[in-house]
Amino acid sequence: MSDDEDSFEDDEIGEAETPNEWLVTLADVSMLLMSFFIMLFSMSSLDVKKFSESFSSVKSALGGKDKTVTMAPISTGDMTVLVEQARIKQRIIGEQRRVYDQFRSFVSQKGLDGVIGATLEAGKITIAFPTGVLFPKDSADLTDDGKARLRTLFEFLVKTAGERVNIRGFTDDAPPGTGSRFRDNWEVSSLRAVAVLRYLVSLGMAPNRLTATGLADLEPLYPNDTPEHRARNQRVEFVLERWIGE
Repeated sequence: MSDDEDSFEDDEIGEAETPNEWLVTLADVSMLLMSFFIMLFSMSSLDVKKFSESFSSVKSALGGKDKTVTMAPISTGDMTVLVEQARIKQRIIGEQRRVYDQFRSFVSQKGLDGVIGATLEAGKITIAFPTGVLFPKDSADLTDDGKARLRTLFEFLVKTAGERVNIRGFTDDAPPGTGSRFRDNWEVSSLRAVAVLRYLVSLGMAPNRLTATGLADLEPLYPNDTPEHRARNQRVEFVLERWIGE
C-alpha cells in the first residue's frame, strides 16, 4: 500500500472519530422546548384530554417508562379555578400598583415627602409613620400633630374602599423605663396600634376594614445600636391588602 493510500485511510478514520455528542444534546434541548410549548398550549385551552395526551407525549419523548410516575386526574373545573385564581392575583397586583402610584402622588401634593414612607411588595402596600410623628415619647396617646397626620392619611384611605388596613405598632428593643405604666413593649406597640385604629374609626373609617397588631421589637428596620436606628425602628405601619371581591 502506498503512502497516499495510508494517508487517505487515516483521514477516513479521523473523520469517523470526530466527536458529535453536541448533536445529541441539541436534539434533547429541541425536544424539551417543543414539549414545553405543547404543554403550555394544552393548559391554556383548558382541554383535559389534550393536556393528558401532551403529558404522555413528553414523558415518552424523555424516555420515561417508570410506571410509578403518574399524573392525578385533572378536571375541567379544577383547571378553571386555578386559572381564575391566577387571573385574580394578577389583577390585584395591577390594582395595588395603581393605588401605590396614587399614594406617592398624594404624599407629594401634601408635602409629606420624607415624613411618610411607602413600599409595594407582593401586592401589599406598606405605609410607615415614625412613632415620634404620632406619639410623645413613652406614651400611647396621640399628639395633636399626630391626629392631623392621620386625618391626612384618612383622606386617602377613605377613597380606597377595596383595601383592608392592618395597623402594626413597633418599638425598639429597649424596655419601658422605670415607673412606666406599660408592662412591656408588647403592650406599648399594641396600645399605639389600637389608638390609631380608634381614631380612624372616629373619623368615619369602616371598622371592618381595620385590624390592629402590636409587634414590639420584632422586624426591626435597623440594628438597635444607635439612637437614630432605635428611633426609626419605633414606627406605626399601615399594611394595605386588596379585598378579593373588589
